[in-house]
Amino acid sequence: MADTFTEFCEQVNPDLLKEVLRKSRHARFKQANRIQTSFLSSLEKKSLLWLAERLPVWINSDHLTLLGFAGQIMAGVSYALASQNPSWLIVAVGFLAVNWFGDSLDGTLARTRHHERPRYGFYVDHMIDSFGALCIMGGLALSGYIDPYIAFGLLVGFLLLSIQSYLAAYVTGEFRLSFWNFGPTELRVLLAGGNLALLRWPRVLKHQYRLFDIGGLVGITGMAAIVVFYATRNTWRLYHEELLQ
Repeated sequence: MADTFTEFCEQVNPDLLKEVLRKSRHARFKQANRIQTSFLSSLEKKSLLWLAERLPVWINSDHLTLLGFAGQIMAGVSYALASQNPSWLIVAVGFLAVNWFGDSLDGTLARTRHHERPRYGFYVDHMIDSFGALCIMGGLALSGYIDPYIAFGLLVGFLLLSIQSYLAAYVTGEFRLSFWNFGPTELRVLLAGGNLALLRWPRVLKHQYRLFDIGGLVGITGMAAIVVFYATRNTWRLYHEELLQ
């Protein structure tokens, strides 16, 4: 006779054991509280719900995730091609919009249809974001509109900010989608506006400096400040929550 429930399941019904283990893994995973306080969050949420309710049933969240990733890849390609023809900057704006549509709507669609897969969605979505950022910054570095080292600095800043967010989600249960009222959507809007501005002002301050060099340095400084601020705050919070007796 089996001495444990696990041995019993293995002997009587192996499929039952697999189901028990699957539910146990889900029970251990606690989804972090999503914090979204960006300027456009209220309008964006209403727009995404409106879109999710009207999408054809054959479109699922995986389709949207892949569409968003394709938008990032093609935005990077467009930036690289802009070194030969500035018109590609306008094409990049369109692909940034495609990225917003897919990347922002996939989670909303899953929640609206009650098809959530928290672990799968969290992992895949943010791995794709990391690869997508590499594509966009790589394209910018090849565009000739920004110093490659500044583009690399922006990528490092983005990845550090992402790491901070993921670690904070694990240890505090709070996953921030925006910082200081800026989130991914606001950054896309700024980048798209910068693309259009480049067509008129590729260089500023008496034509001595590239517009995206200045914008990139501001972005690096801002991300560095955010990482230091939240890393310090979370460290202080965790230190006091787990004081040694």
